[in-house]
Amino acid sequence: MTSAEMIPTALSIETSDQSNDLRSSPVKKMSVDEMLQQYCGEFGKWHLRHFVLTNLSWVLLGFHIMVMIFADHEPHWSCHAGSVGSGCNVAATSICQLKPGSWEWVGGHGGTTVSEWGLICGNKYKVGLVRAVFFVGWMIGGGVFGHLSDSFLGRKHSLGVASALNAIFGCLTALSPNYWIYVVFRLLTGFSSGGVALCAYVLASEPIGPKKRGAIGMCTFYFFSGGIAVLSGIAYIFQTWRYLYIASSIPSFLYTFLVFPFLFESPRWYLVRGRVSEAMKLMSAIASSNGKHLPEGILLALDEEVNNESSCQGRNSQDERLENKGGARVGSIVDIVRCPTTRVRLLIAMMLNFLCDFVYYGLSLNVVNLKNNLYLNVLLNAVGEMPAFVITTVLLGKFNFGRKPLTVATMWFSGFFCLIASLMKNVGVWKILRMVCGVLAVSGMAGTYNLLYIYTTELFPTVVRNTALGFTTQTAQMGAMLAPFVVVLGGWLTFAVLAACGIMGGVFALVLPETSNQPLYDTFSGLEAGLA
Repeated sequence: MTSAEMIPTALSIETSDQSNDLRSSPVKKMSVDEMLQQYCGEFGKWHLRHFVLTNLSWVLLGFHIMVMIFADHEPHWSCHAGSVGSGCNVAATSICQLKPGSWEWVGGHGGTTVSEWGLICGNKYKVGLVRAVFFVGWMIGGGVFGHLSDSFLGRKHSLGVASALNAIFGCLTALSPNYWIYVVFRLLTGFSSGGVALCAYVLASEPIGPKKRGAIGMCTFYFFSGGIAVLSGIAYIFQTWRYLYIASSIPSFLYTFLVFPFLFESPRWYLVRGRVSEAMKLMSAIASSNGKHLPEGILLALDEEVNNESSCQGRNSQDERLENKGGARVGSIVDIVRCPTTRVRLLIAMMLNFLCDFVYYGLSLNVVNLKNNLYLNVLLNAVGEMPAFVITTVLLGKFNFGRKPLTVATMWFSGFFCLIASLMKNVGVWKILRMVCGVLAVSGMAGTYNLLYIYTTELFPTVVRNTALGFTTQTAQMGAMLAPFVVVLGGWLTFAVLAACGIMGGVFALVLPETSNQPLYDTFSGLEAGLA
């Protein structure tokens, strides 16, 4: 063989050796939480921008939910001139006691749905019905969008669809020609609202590191409470229910077209769908935006790939059942129930969410029974929730207080003030004290409401996280569905029922495990290995 023939052969051998060296060079597999902690940052500039833009949808969610307080309330009435004493008694406690035609609505018939469609006396139940139907829609939407966001549609696009539907259904509600069409559109708005709440929370919280997730997650509900406070101002300006629905729905159109394009998908969703390269590109962008850098030789991987072994062989086979031909993993409620650990967690989380929503919305809607200025009451309730968020955020972040004891404490706090309020009369100075107790009670339960989103998110692995959150959201809305009917009871009985539920919820919370400073597991295998 000549020297000329030997040169390309040598080069070929050298190139082959280099290629083998590259292929055999060790690649460090890391979970999302590990990569965030070591290289990307747990909460930096990228996270702040993404968190704020995503959670602006919660401001609008406050509009779509609480608009019912203003649109469906019973307005003031007055006697016709000349009818006082002859069929109309200004001291009457109910207009049902008055002679028909002897009185009129202040502000005309079109002020609220109650005055326009005569939802009084024998038809008063329809007010509670339409409010309950809204939460039926929420319950259905939570389940549907929970599955869609865990499967092919993803967190981001599920949020976009739900936000667009909210805007459309909200505006169409204003065009309702009669009560039953109004009920249908409120059902549809509830459906899309359930999707917004679920997808926005998970999309905002999943990219955050484990040590920051609890405290930052609590900030989500500043947006919700802020939305309710702003809505009280909008309702004061637009005191006709049709204009109010349009004014409170247009911002959802603006969000869909102006904010949504700047959101990012969750890296955890990319990972469980088998789209590792896209997950790595996003993690690199997060690191770069936060002034950091991802080194060579690291790769995102699922929990069991990082651990290389699992203490629960049964869960390995379960994770294999979740994998499709494309390498993506998608779970369902069946998989949650099949695993003993997640099955118990789901049942307790369902009960907690049911009781929390029942008390929270019961207290929020009960402002109509306090007989004070409606706009001021709603504003005070919204502002009163914010100190609870500050306190729980400080306890979770600075003092590293656990999710479990804080959930118990906030539920019992709310139950205690509901109990005190039930012992007070709604007259004189007691009327003011009852209102204060109501604000304190709703503040405590607002803290629980927020905590349960964080807690439920951390109790389940990524492959079924949105499915589990969607299912607990469904049961929560069953509680919200019943809340309007307990409000109809009025007086001390409403507060007594809410007090019992708050105290009972704190007892159930004692059963759940602590999740503070624990990683967000991707698979059932990782979850069981973490418990070993």
